[in-house]
Amino acid sequence: MRPANLSEVSPVLHPDRLLPPVPAVRAIARSIYEGTRGLPVVSPHGHVDPAGLAHDAPIDDPATELVTRDHYLLRMLHSQGVPLEALGVPPLDGSAPVADGRAVWRTFAAHLGLFVGTPSKLWLDHTLGEVLGIEARLGPDTADAVYDELCERLAEPAFRPRALYERFGIELLASTDGALDPLDAHARIRASGWPGVVVPTFRPDDVVDPDGPHFAENVARLGERTGEDTATWEGYLAALRARRAEFRAAGATATDHGHPTARTADLSTREAAALFARVVEGRAEPGDAECFRAQMLTEMAAMSVEDGLVLQLHVGSWREHNPRQVERYGVGLGADIPTAIDFVGGLKPLLDRFGEEPGLTVVVYTLDESTYSRELAPMAGHYPALRLGPPWWFHDSPEGIRRFRRRTTETAGFANTVGFNDDARSLLTIPARHDVARRLDAGFLAELVAEHRLEEDEAHTVAADLAYGLARSTFGPAG
Repeated sequence: MRPANLSEVSPVLHPDRLLPPVPAVRAIARSIYEGTRGLPVVSPHGHVDPAGLAHDAPIDDPATELVTRDHYLLRMLHSQGVPLEALGVPPLDGSAPVADGRAVWRTFAAHLGLFVGTPSKLWLDHTLGEVLGIEARLGPDTADAVYDELCERLAEPAFRPRALYERFGIELLASTDGALDPLDAHARIRASGWPGVVVPTFRPDDVVDPDGPHFAENVARLGERTGEDTATWEGYLAALRARRAEFRAAGATATDHGHPTARTADLSTREAAALFARVVEGRAEPGDAECFRAQMLTEMAAMSVEDGLVLQLHVGSWREHNPRQVERYGVGLGADIPTAIDFVGGLKPLLDRFGEEPGLTVVVYTLDESTYSRELAPMAGHYPALRLGPPWWFHDSPEGIRRFRRRTTETAGFANTVGFNDDARSLLTIPARHDVARRLDAGFLAELVAEHRLEEDEAHTVAADLAYGLARSTFGPAG
C-alpha cells in the first residue's frame, strides 16, 4: 500500500528489510544474517573526524552531523534547487547568511520525499530509529519535535563519541588524513588511555597531484616537516617515507590514493627525477601531471612492499565536476561524477613490477561498474597482490552491492575481496551502513544455497568473512 505522505520517513524498520522476497530463500537469508549482525565492526576506510573521539565532547548539532556533513544528501537537495546555505554550508566569500541547525533540519524534513528509494533513506531510518531511538515519524509537521528529541539524546553521556564507538562494537576505525596532517587528534586518543582503536590512513594526494591546489607549496611544507630536501627527487621520496613511518607509528595500516585514473608508470630514476623537477618548478608539459601521478602510484607500491601498508586506490570519479559550486562553496559537497576507467592497461606497469609480491596488497575501488566482470574480477582472480574493494560512493547501495557480487564472485571469488567499507562521515551512520551490507550479502548467499551452489554452513562462514574477517585480515586492527 502506498504511504499517505511520501515526504515522511518512518523509523519503524521491518526485520526482513532487504532480504529476498521468496519465503524459502528469505528464511535462509534471515538465518545467515542473524549469524553476522552481532559481529564486531571493522571500519578501515572512512571520513569520521578523529577529533570527536579525542575530545569525546557531545555531538553538538544533529542537523550538522546528519545533513550538512552528508554529501549524499547535499547533492540530491542541490539537484532540486535547495540552496546550500539553507543546508548549513557557508559560501566562501561570506556573501549569504547560513541557516542554523533547526532551520537546516526543517528544510531537510520538508524535502524527505526526494530520498525515497535511495540508500540515504535506509541509513536515515536505521540511524534515527535504532541508533538514536526516535519513535516519531519524521516529516515537515514533526521536524521541530524530532530535532528537540535528537538534541536531548545527543547530550546524554551514552551518546558521546566514545560510548557510541563501544556500543557499536567497533574494533577498528580508520580516518583519512592528508600527508601534512600533524595527527594531533590521534596522539590525544592514544595518550588518553581509552582502549578504542582509531588509526590514521595516509592519503598523500595533496603532495603527489600536480593538478591539486598549492602543490608546490605543499611539497615544500612536506620538506619542512620531515627535514628532507624536497626540491630533489631523492629528498622528496625520503620525505614521503618519513611521513609514512609517522603514520605507521600512529597505528596506520593503509594508504589511500584518490586518483582520477588507474594509470601507473615505471620510469627510470633519471626520467622520474626530470619529471618531478618539471612539475614542482611549474614547468610541466601537457600530460606531465597524469604521468607523475602514475609514477607515484608505483612508487607508493614500492614503499608498501617495504613498510607493509595496504595501498588503496579510489578511481573513476571526476571530482568537483561543477566549477561554479566549487568557486562558491568549496569542495567535498557531492559534485563528483563517475567516469570510464582502463584498469587492464593502467595498472599493468605496477603489476609487472609488483603483482607477484607476497607482501603487497593493492585494494582497488571504482565508480566504473562496467569493469567489474570485464577487467577487475579477472585481474584480482590472477594477481596475488590485487584485491577488490567494495562498492563505493554511488554504488554502496542495495542494487550496487548486488551488482558487485553478481559480477565479480564467479571470477574472483570471495577471498579476493576485502569485506565492507562504510566510507562514513558521521559516527552515527556506521551501524546503518554495515547492517545494509550484511543483509544484502546474506541475501546473495541465500540464493546460492537455495540453488544448491553452496552448502548452508559454507554460507555462514563466508558471511562472517564478508562482514568481519576479510576486513580484519586485510587492514588490521593495528597493534
